[in-house]
Amino acid sequence: MRVHHVITRLIVGGAQENTIASVLGLRKRPGLEVRLLAGPTEGAEGSLEAALASAPDCLVRIPTLIRAIRPIQDFRALRDLTRYFESQRPDVVHTHSGKAGLLGRWAAHRARVPMIIHSIHGPSFGPFQGGLANLVFRQAERFAGRRTDHFVVVADAMRQQYLAAGIGHPSQYSLIYSGFNLAPYLAAERDASLAEKLGLRSDDFVVGLIARLFALKGHDDLIDAAPEILRRIPKARFLWVGDGPWRNRLEERIRAAGLEKRFVLTGLVRPDEVASHIGLMDCLVHLSRREGLPRALPQALAAGKPVVAYDCDGAREVCRTDETGFLIPPGRLDALTPALWSLAIHPDLRHRLGETGRAWVRDRFSIEQLVEGQYQLYRQLEDARNGCSSTRP
Repeated sequence: MRVHHVITRLIVGGAQENTIASVLGLRKRPGLEVRLLAGPTEGAEGSLEAALASAPDCLVRIPTLIRAIRPIQDFRALRDLTRYFESQRPDVVHTHSGKAGLLGRWAAHRARVPMIIHSIHGPSFGPFQGGLANLVFRQAERFAGRRTDHFVVVADAMRQQYLAAGIGHPSQYSLIYSGFNLAPYLAAERDASLAEKLGLRSDDFVVGLIARLFALKGHDDLIDAAPEILRRIPKARFLWVGDGPWRNRLEERIRAAGLEKRFVLTGLVRPDEVASHIGLMDCLVHLSRREGLPRALPQALAAGKPVVAYDCDGAREVCRTDETGFLIPPGRLDALTPALWSLAIHPDLRHRLGETGRAWVRDRFSIEQLVEGQYQLYRQLEDARNGCSSTRP
C-alpha cells in the first residue's frame, strides 16, 4: 500500500511533530510505502526537516505549497499535487493542516486516488475569527469533506465541531491521540544548570507556557494577568518556550509593563529539549483560543506537572478540574490567578494532580499507539473498500 502524507510546512509545532512521527513509524510497518509531501519551511518557527534525515527518500518538497493564501500560487500547487499523484498512483493520500488539507484532498480526488484521509489537528473555523472568514473556511471544509473518505481527529471536540458544521457523518471519524516520545517527559526533573542558565532560582514558582509567539496563543492574556498573579504569588516567574513573529511585540509589552525580570523567553527550543524545560516548571498554563488538543498539555502531565487551560476545543479532554489541573473559561483572568495561587501554596495538590495526569497520559499518548491506530485504520478502510463502494460521491 502506497501512502502519501501531505502537510503545508514542517515548522516546529504539534501537527508537524505528529505527522513526522506517523510517517517514520508507518514506514516500519509491513506492506506500507510511505512518503511525506510538504511545502517550503521558513520563518522564526524553526524547521523539523532534520528529523527526516534518517529517511532521505521520504520527503518530497512541493515549492508551490505555501501557508499564505495566494490564489495563483495555490492553483499551481493544486496542479503540482495532482500531477504528482497521477504519476505516483498512491493508494492513500493522508492530508494534514488547513491549506494542504484542502489542496491535497482536491488534488487526490482529481487524480482518482482510491482512499483520501484528512487529519484535523485544529479547527479551521470558530469563534476565534470573524463571520466572513468563518463562512469561507466552513464552505472550504465542506467542499473538501465531500472528497474525503475518512477523518482522523486528535480530540473528540474536533469531531463534534465538524459534524455540527455538516461535514461528514459520524462513521467517517476516528479519534487517534497525537502521540509523542513519552520517555524524556516521564523522566523529567529539575536541571539545576539549565535553571541557572535561564536565571531561575530554586524558590521561584515557575509558570510555564509552551506555544508559538503568535496570535490566539494566550501570551497577551498572561501579560495582562501577571500583575495580579505577582501580587498573590510574589515569587512567580513566567517561562515561555517558543518563538514566532510576535516576539518583538510581546517583548515590548513586557518591557512597557516593567515585567522584564519576571518573564523568561527561551526562544526556539528543539523538540528534544522541551522535556528538560518542563522539568523546571511548577505548572503549565495554556491560554490558547484555537487548538485541537494542545500537545503541551499531555507533555506537561507526562512530566507530572499540573495544567491550567482555557476551555477551548480539546483542552477539556486532558485538563480536568481537580483531576489533572484547572479548566477555566476563555478570557477569565479572574479565574486564572486563583487557580495558580492554589497550586503555588499547596505542593501536595500539585503532586496529586500531576501524578494523576501522568498515569492518564502514559496510557494514551505514546508514539506506538499513534502509529498503530493509523496503521489499523488504513487496514480497516482498505478491507471496507474492497467490500463496498467509497463513501465519496
